[in-house]
Amino acid sequence: MEINEELKKALIELRKNEPRKFNQTVDLIVNLQKFELKKTPINLFVRIPHKAKDKKIAGFFESKNPFLDTITELDFKRYSDKKKLKGLVKKYDFFISQAKLMPKVATTFGRALGPAGKMPSPQLGIVLNADEKSINELKEKINTSLRIRAKEASIKIPVGKEDMKDEEIIENVLSVYNELIKALPRDKENIKNIELKFTMTKPIKIKVR
Repeated sequence: MEINEELKKALIELRKNEPRKFNQTVDLIVNLQKFELKKTPINLFVRIPHKAKDKKIAGFFESKNPFLDTITELDFKRYSDKKKLKGLVKKYDFFISQAKLMPKVATTFGRALGPAGKMPSPQLGIVLNADEKSINELKEKINTSLRIRAKEASIKIPVGKEDMKDEEIIENVLSVYNELIKALPRDKENIKNIELKFTMTKPIKIKVR
């Protein structure tokens, strides 16, 4: 597969850059064309074969939960303070909720979590029971899922870390790319090109046709 070879070459080039003192993120940039995002907004979850990092997850539950940082119903009123609410949104990558608390979560936290793309959703993030098995399964799913929301014609998606094997990064890139193609109105026609970069490097263009 041609794109596979192109990705291999891009990673070889990226690894020639001067090493940094931290583990850089590998970003995939997808440049779109020939359709209107306003008419066809993109908002999907993609499962990737290799998790890039453990996400910081908090849960909205009826009572304290031993398996996860918990915000109980009793804590909700504390977050009417805008500063505390902002701090909470910043601290965690992802939020999950018990289904029966969702209306109150939406009222209390929606205005901050919604725009940040961190609102628990039926696709990923709502549990009926806050038991160990349900929570661990959901955590695993969240850690191997990426949310793709496109607001402009160029989408940047973190697909891995520099210390991962090239094959793992490539498998993650292809998983995202293939799912994205399915979500686009005209498949590959809507993709101008893709680019790969590390946090501190310039992007490398990859031809897709």
